[in-house]
Amino acid sequence: MNSDNGRETASSPKVFVSYSWDDDYHKAWVANLAAKLRDDGVDAILDQWNIVPGDQLTSFMEKEIRDNDYVLIVCTPNYRMKSNERKGGVGYEGDIMTSEVLTTKNHRKFVPILSRGSWKESAPSWLQGKAYVDLSTERQFEMNYQDLLATFHGTKPSAPPLRQRNQSVSSRKKSKPNDPIKIIGIIIDEITQPKRDGTPGSALYSVPFRLNQTPTRLWSDIFVDAWDRPPQYSSMHRPRIARVSGDRIILDGTTIEEVKKYHRTTLLLCVNVANEKEREYLIQRRDEEIRRQQQMEAHRKQVENEAKNISFD
Repeated sequence: MNSDNGRETASSPKVFVSYSWDDDYHKAWVANLAAKLRDDGVDAILDQWNIVPGDQLTSFMEKEIRDNDYVLIVCTPNYRMKSNERKGGVGYEGDIMTSEVLTTKNHRKFVPILSRGSWKESAPSWLQGKAYVDLSTERQFEMNYQDLLATFHGTKPSAPPLRQRNQSVSSRKKSKPNDPIKIIGIIIDEITQPKRDGTPGSALYSVPFRLNQTPTRLWSDIFVDAWDRPPQYSSMHRPRIARVSGDRIILDGTTIEEVKKYHRTTLLLCVNVANEKEREYLIQRRDEEIRRQQQMEAHRKQVENEAKNISFD
């Protein structure tokens, strides 16, 4: 299925949201998360939108857990209690999910997130030990939402190609760890072929760019955010097509002609933005660490001086 706004396509990942009705605020929080996912191209399925009076709830749960690409499990202390004690819809869904995991061994289909409390007090026993995405605070949401999105879209960074040591050393100049990130050039052999099947966007393809070194996760996140909302851009700018994988920037949905006419300038701009913001962050973190050490030292000296004046004679 295609739509004019590009939010839902035939390749949109389908995700069923499993959660407990803790209170009205939590129901609204879950609905807002599902709406945000849909706005970012994930076909989120939520009972608040899909259930009407007269529907068979157990059939709905079974079908959605079975048929969707992923199940998003929203963990809270109340969800843990209901799942462990097999109470209500959460308990029924838990039975279905654990059964499917045992049958298919497809653990990655079930993606847990932390909405409230700590992981220990919010995760059902069958999810203990699984990697999860922490969205429990506003700051954690801002930091980790893109990781959740990348999981559903299958765009999480992968390891860069393994090269022979002599080839790696001789083929490109080594960069020092503190050198700024730079684009070396286009990786011509890895440019993909357009489908050209008459569907919207089928003339577009992926263009990868080699970097002088593998950037940090922080740099990568800043770059992607800058690409989606650059301070300057042309009318032909394409947001949400950039990702960073290893020592590559990949524009997934463009042409080499667009790169030459429009995207080159934006790429350089966004690389500079990522370099500068990461540098500012690292300086801020260093200064905070210095202040913390100074406070600890001052506290230690104060305690020592006061302790010397305490006599137990």
